[in-house]
Amino acid sequence: MTDDATPEERLAALLALLPPAPQAWVGAAAQLPAARAQIDTIVERAEHDVAYRARLVADLEQALAAEGIEPTPGLVRELTRRLSAE
Repeated sequence: MTDDATPEERLAALLALLPPAPQAWVGAAAQLPAARAQIDTIVERAEHDVAYRARLVADLEQALAAEGIEPTPGLVRELTRRLSAE
């Protein structure tokens, strides 16, 4: 790399020296958009459906399972945060 490299070129060269991300990280990152969309849908529904929100607040994991949604720890954590923030 030359001394007159732009900051972007320098950063790119440094990033190229790093080892690849672990496959588990790559897989988890690929799932993020779908998970965010699912969370947004659940929260939006809870904002408009008082009975649904009450079921979520009463027993989040059971309410999700009843909808056919696997209550993973990450999903439960994020929904708990989002629903309590409202």
